[in-house]
Amino acid sequence: MIFGRLTLDQAEGAILAHTTRLSDGVLAKGAVLTPQVLARLDAAGHTQVTAALLEPGDVEENEAARVLADALTVAGLIATPPRTGRANLSAAYAGLFRADATGVDAINLLHEGITVATLPDATPVFGGDLLVTVKIIPFAVPGAVLAAAQAVALARPMLRLAPFRPLLTGLVLTELPGIKASVLRGTADATERRIRGLTGSLLPPLRVPHAEQPVAAALTDLLARGAELLLMAGASATVDRNDVGPAAIVRAGGSVDHFGMPVDPGNLICLGRIGAAHAIILPGCARSPAHNGIDLVLSRLFADEPVGPVEIARMGVGGLLKDFWSRPSPRSARRRAAPARIAGLILAAGLSSRMAPHNKLLLPGDGGTPMVARVADAVLASRAQPVIAVVGHQADQVAAALGGRAVRCVFAEDYAAGLSASLRAGIAALPEDAAAVLVCLGDMPLVTPSLLNRLLEAYDPDEGRLIVVPTHQGKRGNPVVWDRRFFAEMAALTGDTGARALLLRHAEQVAEVEVESDAVLRDFDTPDLLG
Repeated sequence: MIFGRLTLDQAEGAILAHTTRLSDGVLAKGAVLTPQVLARLDAAGHTQVTAALLEPGDVEENEAARVLADALTVAGLIATPPRTGRANLSAAYAGLFRADATGVDAINLLHEGITVATLPDATPVFGGDLLVTVKIIPFAVPGAVLAAAQAVALARPMLRLAPFRPLLTGLVLTELPGIKASVLRGTADATERRIRGLTGSLLPPLRVPHAEQPVAAALTDLLARGAELLLMAGASATVDRNDVGPAAIVRAGGSVDHFGMPVDPGNLICLGRIGAAHAIILPGCARSPAHNGIDLVLSRLFADEPVGPVEIARMGVGGLLKDFWSRPSPRSARRRAAPARIAGLILAAGLSSRMAPHNKLLLPGDGGTPMVARVADAVLASRAQPVIAVVGHQADQVAAALGGRAVRCVFAEDYAAGLSASLRAGIAALPEDAAAVLVCLGDMPLVTPSLLNRLLEAYDPDEGRLIVVPTHQGKRGNPVVWDRRFFAEMAALTGDTGARALLLRHAEQVAEVEVESDAVLRDFDTPDLLG
């Protein structure tokens, strides 16, 4: 192809490179310079034009795009007529789009003028969705290059659309004492949306105790009702191949094929089989409608694609499906969902009666820093923001001890009523965009920013980790992270017991983080503890 400035007598049959305005209209880029078009240019005073003149053996862009698109088209893909060197392939029906990167790369490596772009491999699609675009970059490509690209495309199918099967699916929901009905309904609703989105249907879910025998019986019952796919959502996460869910699969006559996957959210998935039916124990993130690991597995199963230990192990690249606050800062320039905002709340309103006549929060520690200020410094150095301190007893002195720090102090009018009064005042002061709160006690100066960040990192609504509690040698301590959905219950508490009762009420949503330090257990209520 010859490209450049051509005189009008050289340009017949060439392709116009740039849109050109004339007194009687516009000549669009890509227009073929016929004798009639050249006459219009001549009449407008043009003597030269920038154009592409095809040489023997060149194939014009639209024809080249059509040829390559036809070579790539397989069952389930529909090619559109090419325009401006571009031909698109769309889905004829709902299914799982598969693309062989090696084959696509082989075409794209042949010549810079020929390009093929596809959706990522294993993308669920619906009828009419755009899957592939073939774009010829210049106005023409050498015929030999096009023939080579066509040969690569025809040598082996590199694109495929596996249709979804309308699988009849059964769901077992397990229960433990204290689990809320709303949690089970939410899990069932999210699961049904996923199944229907993949063209399947869901049998009425079965609710049974979180124990091996009733779960196995429920699985057997669902198979008898015609279930082709079995799903289980546990009241407690599966932590081992011998846990309740896997043991129930085996008890029902099945086998466990794989536990865990290199996808987050979705690590704690368990795959098994009972006869011809796949049996899957859902990870906690299945309660959320957000895209997570279970979607990667279900889309393959509905498309009748292999999902075994090898396929699961190969999901690691691209398997990080969510953003973490600790990712390197260069990512912050990209558009992405902001990490959840978690506020820090320091309870510093108590009477300090057991330390009388002293207010323990004001007693200096190492370096002379008051105890409450040491707690505030640790929270300020963590990811929690903003930081709020609830004051009450000797409020002015406590606020003065926090002076110069980015801590907002709020006063609890009824602080003498106990810890619940401080919680109420603190919850009321939290910003509306706080997804959760890290509740810290003002008399625990040994907690560190790194320990606090471990708790914040463990908080994950998608995985069902809505409350995060530190433990040391199995004993629960403080601080505690609470999701926003518990704020109303926390604000309704009375007495001096804090929110401990809520941990039992919502046991299925508590995540424990074992720490080496006993700092999470140590508060300072009496003078002898200060040493």
